[in-house]
Amino acid sequence: MIRLLLADDQALVRGAVAALLDLEPDLEVVAQVGRGDEVVDAVREHAVDVALLDVEMPGLDGVAAAAALRDRVPSCRSLIVTTFGRPGYLRRALDAGASGFVVKDTPAELLADAVRRVHSGLRVVDPDLAVASLTVGASPLTDREAHVLALAADGGTVAGIAGEAYLSEGTVRNYLSSAIGKTGARTRAEAVRIARDNGWL
Repeated sequence: MIRLLLADDQALVRGAVAALLDLEPDLEVVAQVGRGDEVVDAVREHAVDVALLDVEMPGLDGVAAAAALRDRVPSCRSLIVTTFGRPGYLRRALDAGASGFVVKDTPAELLADAVRRVHSGLRVVDPDLAVASLTVGASPLTDREAHVLALAADGGTVAGIAGEAYLSEGTVRNYLSSAIGKTGARTRAEAVRIARDNGWL
């Protein structure tokens, strides 16, 4: 029996996926959480084999949760199951140690098969997303540029971002300018949108 954890902040979605996977004779959902920062403890408590993680969750996002599992519970494999099929998310998830990445509209039998393949040590990636990821390429943003742009996404002023990121205002302006240039945007807001659409933030 493959023991599963579902991490998704939408209880209805979580319940539906659990009901579908529990119909499989070799799969058992033993834990469900609504926050990314609850994943590691729940995996340890319930001896989970495969964690199915949504990308956008409170506490920790699914990519960060996958990295935490890789570092703290390496025996548990992670599979990203998300509505947000963005190429940059796929690359970030695989870099964080996720064993697979599928979108939520994947048919139930294919999701169950993906779980089995991940459990057996294979990598599973949505084929359309894999092609898009190769087309879009890696994020052009440095970690600092992405961090500053993410802070700017909340509408923060340069002074506010500088205080939060422990940088000078001039450095923040430089990072924002660089991020705008690298994304091919005309404004800070457009750079945020482009970066989000590509899964770079």
